[in-house]
Amino acid sequence: MAPSAPARRFLSCIPAAAALAAVTVVTAGAPAQAALPTPISAATARSYLAAMPATAETHGDTYDRTLFPAWITISGTCDTREWVVKRDGSNVATDTSCKATSGNWSSPYDGATTTNASSFDVDHLVPLSEAWASGAWAWTTSQRQAFANDVTHPQLLLVSASSNRSKGDRDPAEWLPQASYRCTYARAWVQVKQYYGLSVDSAEKSALTGILNNC
Repeated sequence: MAPSAPARRFLSCIPAAAALAAVTVVTAGAPAQAALPTPISAATARSYLAAMPATAETHGDTYDRTLFPAWITISGTCDTREWVVKRDGSNVATDTSCKATSGNWSSPYDGATTTNASSFDVDHLVPLSEAWASGAWAWTTSQRQAFANDVTHPQLLLVSASSNRSKGDRDPAEWLPQASYRCTYARAWVQVKQYYGLSVDSAEKSALTGILNNC
């Protein structure tokens, strides 16, 4: 199956790691909730989603996590995980290797809080296996690496380990975060899939439509 037109645009212009966004660190205030780059509006998400044909997933049985290399250096001594940990926390202090030594974090998926960043996970909002079955099987390893480490689009966020395990590789037809975060989640999901030219299946499209219609 050939990549869609949006996928072809992505494949031809995907940025190298050096072109990823510059670091912006939240350093003040109460425990911070994971701070995704602001997703598209609900209206734009509805428009994007309506234009996506419902397509059955393929190649799921050939997925291999190692085909999506992570983590990579984003800025200075900070790799992708450390960059997101700094972005998504408040009062974050780090050592010379960029590892957080203190701070406050709140998981948007379930409201859990922590002062120990190592107890939280950096989640791929659109899971890597979901991306694979939705079209990333046709990408090169370097393109999958860029997807797995994308801090420019609303694809990575810090969440509690328990919510990340609960979500696993499920799509919005199978798993959703707490009600207060579902609109943001659906907007981000559609934005990432549209940007990368990834497909949606019928159950996924129906679930997203229902959420976005109530945003």
